[in-house]
This record gives sequence, C-alpha cells and structure tokens, in this order.
Amino acid sequence: MFGHPKPPTMPTLAEALPGRAEPMPIEGPHFVNGRSLVPPYSAGSELAMFGLGCFWGAEKCFWKLPGVEVTAVGYAAGYTPNPTYREVCSGRTGHNEVVLVVFNPAVLSYAELLRTFWEAHDPTQGMRQGNDVGTQYRSGIYVYSSEQQEQAIASRDRYTAALKERGIGAPTTEIIDAPEFYFAEGYHQQYLAKNPTGYCGLGGTGVMCPVG
Repeated sequence: MFGHPKPPTMPTLAEALPGRAEPMPIEGPHFVNGRSLVPPYSAGSELAMFGLGCFWGAEKCFWKLPGVEVTAVGYAAGYTPNPTYREVCSGRTGHNEVVLVVFNPAVLSYAELLRTFWEAHDPTQGMRQGNDVGTQYRSGIYVYSSEQQEQAIASRDRYTAALKERGIGAPTTEIIDAPEFYFAEGYHQQYLAKNPTGYCGLGGTGVMCPVG
C-alpha cells in the first residue's frame, strides 16, 4: 500500500485514465468462508458498500460480523472502467478502495454495518486514512436504496454530534448512490486472512457511534 505518488485532489473525467473493457478475472471462492465472490448471491440477501481506507483491513472488519455472507474488495466511485490497482494508486482514476458486503438483513441490520463503518476508521481526514494518503483512501458510504441513504445520513449526523462533543472535527464522508463496483485483483481479496501479519492501516477516533 506504499510507494505510489497520490495527488490529494480528485481528477476530472478528462484527466482520468482510459481503462479497459475487460473486467478483472475472479478466481476461487471467498478465502474465509468458501462462498462465491460473484453473484448470484443467496435469496433475501442485500448489498452494502463502504470506503474506509486501505481495503485490506476494511474488509476484515466486515467478514467477521455474524450475518455477513460475502465480502469482496474493489474499486468504485471513479471514472476509469475496470481499473488495476496500480492505476488506482496513481490517483488518475478517481476510484475509492471499497468493500462490497453481502449480508442477511434478518440477522444483521444495516444500522449495525454503519456503526462498524464509523468506528473502524477516522472519517474526518479527507483524502487519507492515517499514513495512507490519496483519493482512494477517502471515507464513503455507497447506498443501494433510499432506505440505506436515509439511515446513512442519520448515522452520519449522530456520529458528527458525538465527535463534536469530544472536540473532534466533522466527517468528510461522501454518501452517494452505489456506483459500479469493479473487483480488485485476486491477491487483494481477503488479504489479511491470507497474510495474517499484513498491513492494515485503519485507526478509529475512539468515539462510539450511536446506532439509533
């Protein structure tokens, strides 16, 4: 996750790399639970998508939760179609490193996913997360329905109030409709399960987020 120059501002569409038509090949199941990383997913499951810094550590925060069926890491909210990791790290695709979460809403609520999101990282840092600096490390919630959007905005407002009480700045988190999700390369998937001593890079504010 180191060694690449990262412009601190988003590129324009005209500045973005062209990408390619071919999607990233996906090989093998989820390394932790053996489920398919690609759809179709189980009946009744729902999707969520979050960006909270280095996606290696971010994914681990979610696959551990009861009710989460599948997690996958990838790139979203940029311009370049089917980008590579190197291209995203260049700062010239506009993409964020994100985690796609497939969950069973009968077991795990979206509100609980939001609380995990807020408490797992510091959403006040703009285009960075700790030592990781660049547009791909920004805080983001990418919603799949109007209900998710309402819950995301309400949770942001509650968390903002909790931060303010402790003299901490407001979140810079973007909340937008879920854009197209591009799978990252296979070695990134469930990276910290494959490499238990690998780099994580996440750090929260230490402030609990009220669920509701």
